[in-house]
Amino acid sequence: MKCIVLMTLAVSVLIMTPNDGFCDGTLLNLGPEELVKANSVDIDVGTYSVPSFVDWDNDNLKDLVIGTGSGYVRVYLNDGAESAPSFSDYFYAQSNGANLYCPPSGCLGCFPRVVYWDADARKDLLVGQADGTVKIFLNIGTDSAPTFDGGTFLQVGPPGSKINIDVGDRATPSVVDWNNDEKKDLVVGALNGKIHIFINEGTDTGPDFLTKTFAKENGSDLLVLTWRSSPDVFDADFDGKKDLLVGDTNGRLLFYSNVGTDSAPTFSGYSLVESNGVPIDLPSSRSRPFVCYWTGDGHFGPIDAYPDVLIGASGGQVHLYEGIPEIGDLDGDGRVNFADFASFAIYWRQTNCGECGGADLANDDEKVDLDDLRQFAANWLIGVE
Repeated sequence: MKCIVLMTLAVSVLIMTPNDGFCDGTLLNLGPEELVKANSVDIDVGTYSVPSFVDWDNDNLKDLVIGTGSGYVRVYLNDGAESAPSFSDYFYAQSNGANLYCPPSGCLGCFPRVVYWDADARKDLLVGQADGTVKIFLNIGTDSAPTFDGGTFLQVGPPGSKINIDVGDRATPSVVDWNNDEKKDLVVGALNGKIHIFINEGTDTGPDFLTKTFAKENGSDLLVLTWRSSPDVFDADFDGKKDLLVGDTNGRLLFYSNVGTDSAPTFSGYSLVESNGVPIDLPSSRSRPFVCYWTGDGHFGPIDAYPDVLIGASGGQVHLYEGIPEIGDLDGDGRVNFADFASFAIYWRQTNCGECGGADLANDDEKVDLDDLRQFAANWLIGVE
């Protein structure tokens, strides 16, 4: 009976406040900008930083791997904790006993992404280069202490007629299973603003690319109008379909929601991603995003379902934007739905209940009343399946 009465109240609140706090289609709700530090000083790799956040040394703490505008790859090991990453010194990724190097040009040196490319269970390094080519540096060390070979150009084309992948200039690659066939594909941004797609026609551990296509927007090739597309792929709006988060020449962050299917993505326009309610527009341009979970729960998993974003740019710093959970998402799964409503109902009309299981949403008065219900209803059904 409590749930029925409370649901009736919730519906009434929704009718009274139909536009109060509703989501605009994306749950990428980012807080204020922070600059990531090492030894208590802002990290600065010189120019054109390209950050990622992965466990480099298998200690269950994610580390910073940053491409630099000078053509090298810095590794900052995390000497903090899951819940509070911390960094001090760095070293350079190694290739054949020397610092791994990419010939820099213009606004790009190395664009690195850690991947498991082949079947040896050792992390490898995928690197986009300024001239538009993409290399894979295979790990000749161990998974916990990676060191790499001299790198091999990835190629595309039919057997006997393959050529080096070349997207023109400024290759910004990511690995993702684009068509859901359980094999890794390549999604590569470029100076020309397009999103180049290379579907893997081989195996997951032996990729083979036969053709190049492009991400589509309203039936045509998707084109980032300010050029220098730098894509990352993830489900930003919790609808079960992969979306695009794309950096551009001007330092902005563009969100392209997938209006197709998860196995055949297609897009229709973009929205500007905001930080603390203001569109991200870095004064240092050439935004290169990486979606991650910056803080963990102490059990080697994300602290909640809300992704965080690292952005590299021309200034050489690493910009961090932490995701802010939606009000009413009591279980932290990225949506406000019936499960949260059931949790909320348990505390309805309780007083002196401390945090009240997160149901004391409105004013921290240690009771759950109509004010809290209004806050809950403002986010009701965001992202519900």
